[in-house]
Amino acid sequence: MTDNYKLEAEVLERSRQWVEDFNNKNVKACVDAYSINAVMDAKPLGTFKGISEIEGFWRPFIETGAGELEYSNVVVVVENENTALLKADWKMNIGRGIVIQERWVKQPDGKLLLEYDDFEVQEQY
Repeated sequence: MTDNYKLEAEVLERSRQWVEDFNNKNVKACVDAYSINAVMDAKPLGTFKGISEIEGFWRPFIETGAGELEYSNVVVVVENENTALLKADWKMNIGRGIVIQERWVKQPDGKLLLEYDDFEVQEQY
């Protein structure tokens, strides 16, 4: 397996795990997927910078009943040996939208973390 395919497979697995953690209401695991200085742009809800702000967004969102998240039409583009970009459509029990870009970056310890998360809510139910 070439390095690009390996990174692509790792990102797909890491993203799948994030969705599973979200659906299991595991806020800590969801937040731990972000790097300490990550930026999350949640259109039209706002931009959240750093772990504290990102947790401040996800914790009440998940704890108030959001769930059944599914990604479809997933595309991963390997940018370099440590970085891959994921885009997808998403839907859940309270709405649907698009993932414009998740930037997954391999850290020095080999762990993949989200450094940038850009998604849009297109419809709320």
